[in-house]
Amino acid sequence: MDDFRDERNQRDEFGEGPRKGGGGQGPTPPRMNRGMFGWLMLIAVAVVLFVFLSRAQNTADEKKPGELINLVESGQVKEIVFKADRIDATLNDSAEGVQNKRIYVEVSSEGKEFLYKKLMELNPQLVSEDPNSGLFLQLMISILPWLLFFALIWFFLFRGLRGGAGGGGMLGNFGRSKHKIISKEMTHVTLNDVAGIQEAKEEVQEIIEFLKNPKRFQRLGGRIPRGVLLIGSPGCGKTLLAKAVAGEAEVPFFSISGSDFVEMFVGVGASRVRDLFKQAKDNSPCIIFLDEIDAVGRRRGSGFSSGGHDEREQTLNAILVEMDGFETNDQVIVVAATNRADVLDPALTRPGRFDRQITVNLPDVKGRLEILKVHAKRVKMGPDVDMERLARGTPMFSGADLAAIINEAAIIATLLNKDFVEQNDLEEARDKVRFGRAYKSRKIEEDERVGTAYHEAGHAIIQTILPHADPLHKVTIIPRGQAMGATFSLPEKDRYGYGQLYIRDTMRVLCGGRIAENRKTSDITSGAAMDIRMATQYARHMILEWGMSDRLGFVNYNHDDQSESVVTQRPYSDETAHLIDEEVKRMIDEAYDDAEKIIEGNWDKVVALAEGLLKYETLDAEDVDQIMKGQPLDKPSVTEMLDAEDDDKPAPRATGSGRDTGTEPGPGAYPSPA
Repeated sequence: MDDFRDERNQRDEFGEGPRKGGGGQGPTPPRMNRGMFGWLMLIAVAVVLFVFLSRAQNTADEKKPGELINLVESGQVKEIVFKADRIDATLNDSAEGVQNKRIYVEVSSEGKEFLYKKLMELNPQLVSEDPNSGLFLQLMISILPWLLFFALIWFFLFRGLRGGAGGGGMLGNFGRSKHKIISKEMTHVTLNDVAGIQEAKEEVQEIIEFLKNPKRFQRLGGRIPRGVLLIGSPGCGKTLLAKAVAGEAEVPFFSISGSDFVEMFVGVGASRVRDLFKQAKDNSPCIIFLDEIDAVGRRRGSGFSSGGHDEREQTLNAILVEMDGFETNDQVIVVAATNRADVLDPALTRPGRFDRQITVNLPDVKGRLEILKVHAKRVKMGPDVDMERLARGTPMFSGADLAAIINEAAIIATLLNKDFVEQNDLEEARDKVRFGRAYKSRKIEEDERVGTAYHEAGHAIIQTILPHADPLHKVTIIPRGQAMGATFSLPEKDRYGYGQLYIRDTMRVLCGGRIAENRKTSDITSGAAMDIRMATQYARHMILEWGMSDRLGFVNYNHDDQSESVVTQRPYSDETAHLIDEEVKRMIDEAYDDAEKIIEGNWDKVVALAEGLLKYETLDAEDVDQIMKGQPLDKPSVTEMLDAEDDDKPAPRATGSGRDTGTEPGPGAYPSPA
């Protein structure tokens, strides 16, 4: 059943560090800053000059031609200048009736000739011509904005192209690699901080030793590995392992993500690949870490290809050429990480490119215990904390999930003003990480609450009776996440395979909730949606992949998951598809009928357990055992405990947890499929 649970994807990210060598986009060179400052000053001066000249033109008052003639006849004009587009005049200091001593007249070419003759007749000493000044000013006003526009284009475009060859230009940076150089001082992570993946640590330790002492391995003719591919589910520690390599290896560590190679410009990805490997060779021995390599390393020629010149394929070709072009003395190792190894191109994963493929699996019980201890070093733990039980109750949890549990437990204990983290905090954090926050204050209608109680009671009773199902840990009707209730189990071991007896019993547990709820309320609800989905998935996996159907036999009918074709093709005929549907229906009907018989034969126990849930809201395995034996539960209910708190009386400690007590029982539980 663990096959169908969602996995959290929490990845460690590299922090930003100072960029060394030629990698990344470093700070702007000082010469570039001085050039930019000079251009900005020139533009500012031009703008100020433009504004000043424009304002200077508008400081004079406009007059009509007749008014200018009257002023000349009265002797108030000191000077008249004919310009290209107008006539400017300066008045005497003794002029009356005007506020501004400078005036101008806007006239046409014909009007200007008439005024010129008239003014020459009145007083030719006042008249002068200056056509060049007006023409120059007009020309400057018209072309200055265009000059500024082209100057900006020249600065940002042509200067960037000119500096592109040296890597300092703006457009030249597109082809530069965006990698980060990470050292031991920057990561603060070593192999001691990596737990739960001992085999992967040993293989990585060989790579580190090879880089530190290559002559030791070359003494017998061995060569340095070209590449190491880390494969594993999200959150298993692939990136953390790479950071530990950076912390252990005393060599440059170039880190870059696969998506950093791809840009909107064609050819940029391949250019960045060449730049990255060139700098790596110049700094050898070193390590190149490509995170999420499936972004550029997908299988070529798939059904999703556009058929044209694909930028991603060009980038992949550049990586293949660079890795295969290494010389033996380059001492450059490529470490890549992905959780989609099935979609990688075969040319990328062949020996000679990625010689080592290290699988980083989900941790087992021992590995989870080691991971929990590593993360618990930074948190104050109480004396009642049992890490072994918590590790046993978290099967199929990744390292990132376990780190989140410790962190959430610390937050919960802090909000409750505790001095240290207790076991109840760890259990609440485990349920919160996997299923979401518990909504203890949500108001639920009584009929819906009754239906939920009988639904969970049906799951719990069948899980307790059937011998091959996981042992029951606790059952609750407190809403959590999208579920109105939950039945938790405590697996006795990690399951790396699924037996037919276990699957059959689990399918009957899944059917028990709908049967009990329907018998009590005479209605069916959508609360069994997840149960139906999981039962159907179990049945289809048993038939299509695991060969557990007598009618279909020892044959795999599942389609190829590695195919990326747009059109999905079934590897079987229509008659076989009809037979598969019949077998799925038969298996689920058998499970439903068997579960219905168990519920009918133990209905009194279902009723007793449901009534206990309505009263106490949460019951642990010991409470369920008492109910199965017909013994009454002698512990205070939620209402009694709240009344005791209101009366300032010490409330007796309950075996199970109530809605507002925060004393959820039993550490290390894991929810059942229900």
